[in-house]
Amino acid sequence: MDLVPALDEPLKKVVGPATAKVMADHLDLHTVGDLLHHYPRRYAERGELTRLADLPLDEHATVVARVESARILKFNGGRGQRLEVTITDGSGRLQLVFFGRGIHKPHKDLLPGTRAMFAGKVSVFNRKMQLAHPAYELLRADGDEGVGEAVGNWAGALLPIYPATAKLESWKIAKSVDMVLPSAQEALDPLPPALRDGRALIPLPEALLKIHRPHSKADIAAARDRLKWDEAFVLQVALARRRFADAQLPAVARRPKAGGLLDAFDAKLPFTLTEGQEKVSKEIFDDLATEHPMHRLLQGEVGSGKTMVALRAMLAVVDAGGQAAMLAPTEVLAQQHHRSIVEMMGELAEGGMLGGADQATKVTLLTGSMGTAARRQALLDLVTGEAGIVIGTHALIEDKVQFHDLGLVVVDEQHRFGVEQRDALRGKGKQPPHLLVMTATPIPRTVAMTVFGDLETSVLDQLPAGRSPIASHVVPAQDKPHFLARAWERVREEVEKGHQAYVVCPRIGDDVDEPAGSKKGGKKSAEEKAEEAATAEKRPPLAVLEVAEQLARGPLQGLSVEVLHGRMQPDEKDAVMRRFAAGQTQVLVATTVIEVGVNVPNATAMVIMDADRFGVSQLHQLRGRVGRGSAPGLCLLVTDMPEASPARARLGAVASTLDGFELSRIDLEQRREGDVLGQAQSGVRSSLRMLTVIDDEEIIAAAREEAVQVVAADPGLERLPELRTALDALLDAEREQYLDKG
Repeated sequence: MDLVPALDEPLKKVVGPATAKVMADHLDLHTVGDLLHHYPRRYAERGELTRLADLPLDEHATVVARVESARILKFNGGRGQRLEVTITDGSGRLQLVFFGRGIHKPHKDLLPGTRAMFAGKVSVFNRKMQLAHPAYELLRADGDEGVGEAVGNWAGALLPIYPATAKLESWKIAKSVDMVLPSAQEALDPLPPALRDGRALIPLPEALLKIHRPHSKADIAAARDRLKWDEAFVLQVALARRRFADAQLPAVARRPKAGGLLDAFDAKLPFTLTEGQEKVSKEIFDDLATEHPMHRLLQGEVGSGKTMVALRAMLAVVDAGGQAAMLAPTEVLAQQHHRSIVEMMGELAEGGMLGGADQATKVTLLTGSMGTAARRQALLDLVTGEAGIVIGTHALIEDKVQFHDLGLVVVDEQHRFGVEQRDALRGKGKQPPHLLVMTATPIPRTVAMTVFGDLETSVLDQLPAGRSPIASHVVPAQDKPHFLARAWERVREEVEKGHQAYVVCPRIGDDVDEPAGSKKGGKKSAEEKAEEAATAEKRPPLAVLEVAEQLARGPLQGLSVEVLHGRMQPDEKDAVMRRFAAGQTQVLVATTVIEVGVNVPNATAMVIMDADRFGVSQLHQLRGRVGRGSAPGLCLLVTDMPEASPARARLGAVASTLDGFELSRIDLEQRREGDVLGQAQSGVRSSLRMLTVIDDEEIIAAAREEAVQVVAADPGLERLPELRTALDALLDAEREQYLDKG
């Protein structure tokens, strides 16, 4: 009798070293348990064929279809020959092409009427979709012996199609799964029995058998429900344990004192806080007053006044004798924050200086490009406690930087920072400092629960009074060139009214840089790739340096036009921003360095060139730079993409709503979670194979509630050894580190 392989058995002992190497290198599968959790992407029904019309270009695809015709054609004066096979599914046709000596076996196998699974990369030749030299596996008819044995022997009428690679086709993965399927009986069930029974979920071994070899669609549904619950619950238990452990850590309670710095600041504010700002401030002050560290995520719409809320929290901590540090992702943003905070505080930011108020503190800037003398003074201000507030870039994290008494860390635009950077700054407090994480990219509730699940969440969704609406329009430059000409006329009109404008481009220029608007780390959809390929044939992305020159010579001649991009020296960037903020520059042509935090209330118009090359959330961020004063804002999204393209649909969505939370849902649906959640959270994302954070909101919310109850009753999970084992598997070294530092 064959022994059933253990779940932690290396795959090379079961499927052989060659297959195991491909699985490890291309699919990140290393053990029997890993392969059992490599679920089919979809299922082909024996009586039904895959929709060939929906195949993605340039991606590896597996299809089940019937051969319609096959013919051998000669070329190159009769010296070469190729086999062309046409397959069909009723919705469309696809051509298979085989060349040279490789045509004999497929010519014998792929007779008209034959059904088979085909796998290969989808390409276009002569305007027809095709697979060149696809791998294939014949599907035998019921009762027909011998052909396509492994596929033919699968139970039921549903053929699993696995996420595959060019080096390992779906049916080969299926044969490997057959070898390890008996091990599913050994799977430890992480769900507490009461939870499983209460929610009518099938046992884990049964779910694994049904997901891989279903007899019916009901089998698939039951298995998916169960496996989604596993992923959601185990992750939420990990996060609940993190929150529970944080609640046990000591921290210094920081309460503002009556008549102190915060009161003096509030008294000189020229406006009243919004209801949302008041509510969120109370949540933060309540957290700061406790003797364990605050862990709070503050997310808000573009321009909702997050900086004001963060500043009041920092002032409360300074009042209580501590220091506050704000970590910004770029020098432009750090300088902008420093300048605006000093302006807002006035004489309250002049601690130790003539003319400073009695309650005043010092607000210090620390960035990597500062001169030696300024840097030395900044470091001294921090270690002596002279500076109550410090604003800086990753330079704050360096070993030389020491604080007198760090009480609060504010991380701006959290998704730009790795966990290690955040943790290094938190490690500089005598006791763990309070943590406030801010993001201006609105995050759907489920993403917040999944990725920032160890943080309590506050939401600012109200714009301060006096903010103006922003009108957004798509400008189809290719179809209607006169629309683009009108866009430049609109810019001139805004400038004539005394306002200013931004022009944003995806690239710097000089042909040596990567596109400045490109998002690293996210997979693009097939449509995006195809569109990019089509556009790339026409021209490279528009560049700041070239566009600025063309505008100054052409449609914006006579206006003062300057450029801003990431390759400029920091002091040069700062000087450009100062001139623009002072109104000396009328039009700023920039990359996405202006995406976040830049605040020039007099800027009312923005033209985004090649807008289709930016993500939905990024466009929303950029648009938030205008309409920050009393005059209405205008955002024009310029594109060459045709009307029917997905890119135009994306731009239409951005133009149709100013609701960042709605746009973040659209972004997540289109780009998938990995891209939206960012690289710092990739460990968590890679643990989700069945769960999708946008569609499975109810499961995630319910799993969070169950997890909180389980951890409160049994923090060490002493009574749930199977759940502890599942947690250990989830929290490999990298993810453990992420959650511990989160």
